[in-house]
Amino acid sequence: MGLFGNLFSSKKVKDSVLAWDMHNHILFGIDDGSKTLESSLDMARQFTDLGYARVVATPHIMGDYYPNTRAIISEKADILNSALKENHIHLKVDFAAEYYMDEVFLDKVNANEELLTFHGKHLLMETSFMNKPMFFNKLVFDLKTKGYIPVFAHPERYVYHHQAYGEIEQLMHLGVKLQINLLSLLGYYSPQVKKLAHWMVKNGYYHFLGTDAHSTEHLKLTHEVFRSKIFESIDFSKVENAAVK
Repeated sequence: MGLFGNLFSSKKVKDSVLAWDMHNHILFGIDDGSKTLESSLDMARQFTDLGYARVVATPHIMGDYYPNTRAIISEKADILNSALKENHIHLKVDFAAEYYMDEVFLDKVNANEELLTFHGKHLLMETSFMNKPMFFNKLVFDLKTKGYIPVFAHPERYVYHHQAYGEIEQLMHLGVKLQINLLSLLGYYSPQVKKLAHWMVKNGYYHFLGTDAHSTEHLKLTHEVFRSKIFESIDFSKVENAAVK
């Protein structure tokens, strides 16, 4: 059963294997995640039911579509944390961002703008689901040169990877850390996404596991992920947001 076999004999402990979530959209009213403070509180309750003590909110920063800033994100996090205390919900919400790799992001990097990170200098980024930007490798190099640690959000979801699994290995060689969405393991997005996510798990190509939760629906389904055989096969000594190392 593996390193964590004994832990999985208790559902309460099993649901606590991941101590903190590093990819979610719990902050309300600033992207395609939570729409209201009340829905954010409902998501927080679901996180605690899953055993999480802390989450890092990662709202989108995407050109003119989601033009979020540190000030906007920080204000929403402060409001949510205050509401969590008032409602006696024991969850700490920190924040970073999920950067879309577009020209706006490229300009931020080139201008040496201070970027929002988590777990030290880890920086979460995503691309179009259909195409990888031509400047991807150069941008990764520049980020690393500036001291950032690039973390690629849900590589299993990108269509351009589904016929080119070797691209995942190239990401590892580039020094990019990989984050798998928990619901990808369940097949929530598509059979192709599930197939690639399982392949990544079996080959050890992962560093973080994130909910990428946009709603309570995503978090309710996560309980099923925690009970799955593929989840139990994960080597949690490789997972940087695991509760037990």
